[in-house]
Amino acid sequence: MQDAVSLQWNTESLWSELSALLPGLSVEVVARCESTNTVLVDRARRSGGSTDSGPSKPGELEPPISGPIPLADATPLGRRAGDTQPCLLVAEDQTRGRGRWGRNWQSSVGASLTCSLALPFSPPDWSGLSLAIGAALADALDPDGRRDAPWIGLKWPNDLMRVEGDAPPRKLGGILIESVPVGLRRMAVIGIGLNIAPQTVVDLSNGFACLQEFEPGIDAPHALQRIARPWIEAVLQFQREGFAPFKPRFERRDCLAGHNVVTTLDDAPAGIAAGIDDGGALLLRVGTALRTVGVGDVRVRPEPSS
Repeated sequence: MQDAVSLQWNTESLWSELSALLPGLSVEVVARCESTNTVLVDRARRSGGSTDSGPSKPGELEPPISGPIPLADATPLGRRAGDTQPCLLVAEDQTRGRGRWGRNWQSSVGASLTCSLALPFSPPDWSGLSLAIGAALADALDPDGRRDAPWIGLKWPNDLMRVEGDAPPRKLGGILIESVPVGLRRMAVIGIGLNIAPQTVVDLSNGFACLQEFEPGIDAPHALQRIARPWIEAVLQFQREGFAPFKPRFERRDCLAGHNVVTTLDDAPAGIAAGIDDGGALLLRVGTALRTVGVGDVRVRPEPSS
């Protein structure tokens, strides 16, 4: 049996605020699940129905549909085949949190915020979405972004970092974006993990940072209240306008630019990060050549010991 939710999430007030932006939104908080992204991706897959099924409203019965999934096989929580209603799912504990490239996302009950947003999504171009979400989150959590104090930087393509002087940036959070076809539409599932309080982690190549280093006493529900509206506003703006309005916001917080970096690319294992292009791809200077990197992972190369 699933444990009871232990924190005070104020879901009713959160839903009231956010449903004005996303009509039909549900806000769900569970004590434990494998991964919020996994739950919402699996739910969207089960909701696929036939390829011509339209979206339904929660609790609304549809007429019989043609296709491989009969109406009797309604999906969980009252959803029907082809349902594309948006959902914000929060888990106090993830047993198998996921990051990019199948990596584990380590979290602890009460010390982490792990949540995902699923919604129908049809931007002109998906390029740069993780950078746009990162910029919105960083601006919400660290509005000033002053360089004379610890600040929240962005590490291409999906990490939030604590940056402090010349010390190596430490990882504060991450973003995982997936998409699933549902009928004639496509659902985006956007997962966010934020370190809230100190916790024990292992094998973290980018170090560990938490939000309480910026704001002592903040907890996961208050962090969610801080980021939820800017997060959804960024998603909706991206769908209308693409990456262009977010590019300067990302560049202001780019903590790779100008640094020697190593990559996961066989043909360009190292270089100097030189910002991003108009689509959000990383620009990498390798010798005299400027490479465009659209996939893979990058980290700052450690400085040699003196």
